[in-house]
Amino acid sequence: MKYHGEWRDGEYGAYSDPWTLKAAGVICRRLDCGSAVSARESDSSGPVWFISPTCLLSSSTLTDCVRADPDSSVSTLFLTCSDSVRLVHGSSRCSGRLEVRSNQSWSSVCEEDLDLNDAQVVCRELGCGAPGLLQGGLYGEGEAPVWTSELQCEGNESAVLDCRRSSSAGKTCSPGTAAGLTCSDPGGVRLVGQPSRCAGTLEIQQQGHWRPVVDRFKRWDLKSGSAVCQHLDCGSAVSVNRTHNSTDRPVWVVSVPCVKLTSGLRDCVDLEDSYEDSSGVDVVCSDLLPQPNISLSDGVFEVYQQGFRVLVGSEFTITCSVQPQYPGGSFQLISNTKEPLNITQPAVNHSVHFLLSAMGYAHRGNYTCVYHVDVYNHHV
Repeated sequence: MKYHGEWRDGEYGAYSDPWTLKAAGVICRRLDCGSAVSARESDSSGPVWFISPTCLLSSSTLTDCVRADPDSSVSTLFLTCSDSVRLVHGSSRCSGRLEVRSNQSWSSVCEEDLDLNDAQVVCRELGCGAPGLLQGGLYGEGEAPVWTSELQCEGNESAVLDCRRSSSAGKTCSPGTAAGLTCSDPGGVRLVGQPSRCAGTLEIQQQGHWRPVVDRFKRWDLKSGSAVCQHLDCGSAVSVNRTHNSTDRPVWVVSVPCVKLTSGLRDCVDLEDSYEDSSGVDVVCSDLLPQPNISLSDGVFEVYQQGFRVLVGSEFTITCSVQPQYPGGSFQLISNTKEPLNITQPAVNHSVHFLLSAMGYAHRGNYTCVYHVDVYNHHV
């Protein structure tokens, strides 16, 4: 990188500021070289510039994120970009509108010119998983011209440029048919060690390896934990805690500032794979518990489209219950009536019966059951 008139290698990263594919992608886009495919550590042969990966994700100017590093013994960043293909305007590097590089410029691809074999090669070249969704107009039309060639991949090629192509001079795409592609995540995210998939120790699969995530810099909080819960379709984070194992083991370091700025959780994993540590991250999500059921019995009532109709002055029972999952707990009955109810009783056999009598017009409204229980030393 040239800074203050001097070319130097870029430093691989500082102990507290890890490089991720998301940050590396900023460099690739700045060079007009598509998306980041990989980055690795390389030996340094002289002075380097330190580039803050976290700064890159929030700053529009690359030079704002650069400073001199007096330590000439540090490693440098060796970066590989997808020079021939990219996905733009998606939620992660593995989704977006497909553009192909041709004659030093980027062009959109028509949906009708992209089949499953072509999509498999695109996803493979970008370091993503198998294609999951192919749809025209999904990520907008864009301003790029239409690519005048049609891909004819067999599906086993390593890169788009290895595929055969046929020319379609003067071709245009109909409105809403610019190819949008979503590739699956090449790895995974999971919470382990507890009966529910929505609670436990955070693990991420990267480079084919499942490893726990280390909270090395004590930055994990409810906001970053909620990114995990949302990724797993488990609501938001109720608690996030640092844990300790008895011995060091291989771990992944995740850039928490990156997680808070983006939606691609795995794009925020430090590209260095040699870390070992004894700490971890435990996350409990809000969708850990099933929604309780509510029913009406023992009174004079009738069922109609909007709910139950109860006769004035009658006595009836509201039952709150859940599917057996955790012992104990309590149910809270809440109403938005003129005379609000807010009653809590301990659960017996995963249910509670609330006996209500002498009901009048002031009790007309909606009634809600809320289930509370202590799970893994957390109240949810």
